Amino acid sequence: MLHQPTPRKAIPIKPVFDPEAKVYPRTIKGVFTRWRWIFVWLTQIVFYGLCWLPWHGRQAILLDIDQRKFYFFDLVLWPQDTIYLVLLMVLGALALFLFTAVAGRLWCGYTCPQTVYTEIFLWFEKVIEGERPQRIKLDAAPWTPQKLAIKAAKHATWMILSLWTGFTFVGYFTPIHDLARDLFSFSTGGWSSFWVGFYALATYGNAGFLREQMCRQICPYARFQFVMFDPDTLIIAYDAERGESRGARAKTADPRAQGLGDCVDCSICVQVCPTGIDIREGLQNECIGCAACIDACDQVMDKMAYPRGLIRYSTENAVSKRYGPMDIVRRAFRPRVIIYGAVLFLLAGATAWSLATRIPLKVNVLKDHGTLSREADDGSIENIYELKIMNTGDQTRTFNLNVSGIESIRLENNRPITVRGGEIGSQTIVLSADPGVAKSGASPIRFNVEDVDDATVAVTEKSKFWMP
Repeated sequence: MLHQPTPRKAIPIKPVFDPEAKVYPRTIKGVFTRWRWIFVWLTQIVFYGLCWLPWHGRQAILLDIDQRKFYFFDLVLWPQDTIYLVLLMVLGALALFLFTAVAGRLWCGYTCPQTVYTEIFLWFEKVIEGERPQRIKLDAAPWTPQKLAIKAAKHATWMILSLWTGFTFVGYFTPIHDLARDLFSFSTGGWSSFWVGFYALATYGNAGFLREQMCRQICPYARFQFVMFDPDTLIIAYDAERGESRGARAKTADPRAQGLGDCVDCSICVQVCPTGIDIREGLQNECIGCAACIDACDQVMDKMAYPRGLIRYSTENAVSKRYGPMDIVRRAFRPRVIIYGAVLFLLAGATAWSLATRIPLKVNVLKDHGTLSREADDGSIENIYELKIMNTGDQTRTFNLNVSGIESIRLENNRPITVRGGEIGSQTIVLSADPGVAKSGASPIRFNVEDVDDATVAVTEKSKFWMP
């Protein structure tokens, strides 16, 4: 008789994105919460305010795509200066590696735009819908005119903030005063309107709906952070040796007599977590290092008259080997951190030196190839050039021009050239030389352009003079 195999019990598969598993973070107060809101205010004051800052009659920071010029206060970068933008991205990557190796995901927990705008959106949600229990109850309740009004007020507030955010962001690429005037007069161009709407929708969707899913599933940083972690990296750590076994108890009871640790299993650390994880299960890639669970746990420890620090900023080695604060600081200076810091310091210093000594002048000489040379009425040989002077500084400058390289070569109608800051001056140049002073064909010459008021602002550009 053949025996039928016993069917295996189906194992439920947890979806990567579960829209029903909404996280309702509980409001908490504490030192790290205050620091988080300090960074919210700082980042938003800079973001919303810096684009309105005037600077010498223009916007202080403007990435003008149409004019292909990037303004950073007195610094004006042209397409030829893209090396500085590349260096800026490299410096940002190195800084991220360094800070992550030392202090984990502090960027994510305090200054990442996703975290910042989620905090702001949650604050409006709390003001309009109430605290965590009220929000859960409201979402579970059937639709009524009152619920519809509350939800409409919340989403309208979110959308207004999102539209202002999109407008501000585009204002760093289009002069914001012009953009504001065009918006209020309903005369904006198609692309400006599209990008304002696009970034408004991105803010509304990311901070209003995706929230923790952005940190848990979408953001690539959460996926490769562990490559930069090691046992001496600062993380949010739960002291399992002290906290286990967890369980409820009376405040006056002796937990050791009951075989319990300091964790009362209140789950408040889970309720305050913006990504909905339980830090007591160990370090997880969803943890953004915001320390909300530390503030929550410290409050519970205070109520129970237990020492603080059951959940704390620490390192894997410090928790397992009982290192003190000075040991953590000392072990932070390990080889990889020193290498990251040295490379970052040297590259930042080299970039700063390059910008500080950068000559705010670029010269381009274009030879008229339609006529290589021509004979003037007085018998001299003439060549025609188009001279373009790029004033990459912020102030108006006047430049003198002279030419060298061939005996008796001279400029016809030579006059100073004035170029405003951040603009290009163009002038047609006629050079003449006596016949026979150079061999037939192309001879090297040099155009020397110098600021009349500052001899250190000077550039020499090479070209050719053609003799028949």
